[in-house]
Amino acid sequence: MPLHVLGINHHSAPLEVREKLAFPPETQADALNSLAARPGVSEAVLVSTCNRTEVYCRADDMAAVRAWLRDEAARAGLDIEGHLYAHSEAQAIRHAFRVASGLDSMVLGEPQILGQVKQSVRTAEHSGTLGSTLNRLFQTTFSVAKEVRTQTAIGAQSISMSAAALKLAQNLFGDISRTRMLLIGVGEMVELAATYFVAQGPQSVVVANRTLARGEAFAERFSGTAIALEQLPERLHEFDVVITGTASTLPILSKAAFERALKARKYRPMFVVDFAVPRDVEPEAAELEDLFLYTIDDLGTIVQEGAGQRQAAVTEAEAIVDRQVEAFQAWLMARGAVPAIVQLRAKADEYRAAELAKARARLAKGEDPARVLEGLAAGLVNKILHHPTQALNRAAEGERDSLVRAVEILFPDNGNGREGPGEP
Repeated sequence: MPLHVLGINHHSAPLEVREKLAFPPETQADALNSLAARPGVSEAVLVSTCNRTEVYCRADDMAAVRAWLRDEAARAGLDIEGHLYAHSEAQAIRHAFRVASGLDSMVLGEPQILGQVKQSVRTAEHSGTLGSTLNRLFQTTFSVAKEVRTQTAIGAQSISMSAAALKLAQNLFGDISRTRMLLIGVGEMVELAATYFVAQGPQSVVVANRTLARGEAFAERFSGTAIALEQLPERLHEFDVVITGTASTLPILSKAAFERALKARKYRPMFVVDFAVPRDVEPEAAELEDLFLYTIDDLGTIVQEGAGQRQAAVTEAEAIVDRQVEAFQAWLMARGAVPAIVQLRAKADEYRAAELAKARARLAKGEDPARVLEGLAAGLVNKILHHPTQALNRAAEGERDSLVRAVEILFPDNGNGREGPGEP
């Protein structure tokens, strides 16, 4: 059963499409079970991040998987057919390796994607949709990503979105130490950005979170305070810098909320970074003159500037990926031969048992042991060669050539009459 990957990412679909076809962690198990119930799908892993939603699977064909993903998109009012890409076998393997290594990321070499893929695999394992082939694929994927990061400078050459966001804020405000900062949510992207901004010593740091206890624990790490998410409308005007990245399926900050905040600030500018997918800030808020709003797509475009300087590291990383793709394909081919090997050995054991029973019966009758051994050997040879000989005699010309080549491979002539695994 072939390997496939089907999905959308920042190359194939804009943010307004990606945010509607996102699977938050708490929904992924149900989604996987729904997909695995489709005919012909035996294994599945669902990777859903800010920049991609991808299904990795073993399936008889991609029709069932494509239909499932189209149905999921249709529930969100999307027609994604024009945004979908699909890869099979070697290309699917290569895609998995490149994604985990940061080669397919919006920010070249960014490290967060590896952790996100690992979490996706754990979810599939707990859901019962991670079979032996996908498990081997992703364990190899993690090894490839580690090799890429240790053997090349791809990670060192990465320019993070958080660093880009800080630079943009400094361009607007100059000295970050004169600003008041609001963090909304306690996710990884917010945490990374907070690390960059807090290092600049802002006047104050406030964390807004749906669960106040988690917000307080998060705020303590940055010497800040916490508020409940419900307090945002009345407090929003207090902040110069807003960094948000929740798992909300709907915007939590409207254009109207920022209009009120800007009015209360006497239209002093606000700098907002929205890391969330789906977005936390209504897109229309970008129309406000004194609101400087950046989404992950905006930051991704900025950090890709100067990507040419990182091309040497990319070339080295791609070479590692290509080599590991070949190695994994070799493993797949060897694994695919296992049923045939088992069948071959079972048939040989059947012949052995039959001829051995005949030999024992002849020995019990007192026949000459030498003649019995000759008969045993001849019987085994005849049984083993009977069907291959018939196939060669009955084969058409084109088929016969293939069978002859198979015989030459399976029974090589070493030129000295000594063959087999026991040869020194």
